Amino acid sequence: MKTIGFFNNKGGVGKTSLVYHVSWMLAELGIRTIAADFDPQANLTSMFLDDDDLEKIWTQSERPTIYGAVSPQFRGVGDVRPPELTRRTDRLALLVGDLDLSRFEDDLSQNWPKCADGDERAFRVTSALGRALVMAGGHFDAEVALVDVGPNLGALNRAALLACDFVVVPLGADLFSLQGLRNMGPTLRDWRRLWTERKSRNPDSALVLPDGAMQPVGYIVMRHSVFAGRPAKAFEQWMRRIPGQYRESVIGSPADQPDDPGQDPNCLARLKDYRSLMPLAQASRKPMFLLRPADGAFGSHYLAVQECYRDFKVLTTKVLERCGVPALARL
Repeated sequence: MKTIGFFNNKGGVGKTSLVYHVSWMLAELGIRTIAADFDPQANLTSMFLDDDDLEKIWTQSERPTIYGAVSPQFRGVGDVRPPELTRRTDRLALLVGDLDLSRFEDDLSQNWPKCADGDERAFRVTSALGRALVMAGGHFDAEVALVDVGPNLGALNRAALLACDFVVVPLGADLFSLQGLRNMGPTLRDWRRLWTERKSRNPDSALVLPDGAMQPVGYIVMRHSVFAGRPAKAFEQWMRRIPGQYRESVIGSPADQPDDPGQDPNCLARLKDYRSLMPLAQASRKPMFLLRPADGAFGSHYLAVQECYRDFKVLTTKVLERCGVPALARL
């Protein structure tokens, strides 16, 4: 199973919506997929499930959430339990998020340096999210897991991203996203280097740790406005600064490349703002590209749905190709 994290230090760029739509498109393309909500705000979970379903889940004594799966490890009463998944289709399942996941931030922070000393519990705590995700993937026979995390550089996100083979970076066309790249790029490289050093000190050879590769596969420019087939000038001035900043900050290479994202091999897609489709999708609790006239998508709306489907299919197949998913040959 390939695990792909979607991460940006800058919030509000549409990251969670992106994970939601790409996971549905993977299922549409016949790929068994897990959408894993490792963000304590649980916004991805709320896109999949309504309030009544969530209340039933979160009020159970043994919660079928990511918190329920890893809490025995953090509380010192056992190891990680196989997570329960909530199936949305035969090929798509949700690993439900939980607001209580934020309670583990301090424990993760304290145990990170202890891994350097070869402390066994520190390795078990640090790898708990990754091991839970592997268990979920084995149970569902998943080929791909998409991981949603919060917009910060804290210990919880570090543990979540260590579980990821690849990282996709959603960006807005603005100054804050550029600054986010400057923050997250060096941090990801530090996490990768330090985890590689620590893994060799694992005292329990039977404990399978995540690789923590976190290989960047590219970025996606989100929600820019389009006028006459081109990004509006207010967005384009920032978009042209993204290629160089991404290469310098995230890849760690000189920024000698085209300043047009359309010519940049690191740019996976430029997704425009689909505006009125999103409220319809939220009301019907389905992705924008699967809306039907019965959901209110008729006339020009339905033409936009078809365009949205094409955009996400192209993006998703490109992500699969970059991540080396064998299932690509079936598409």
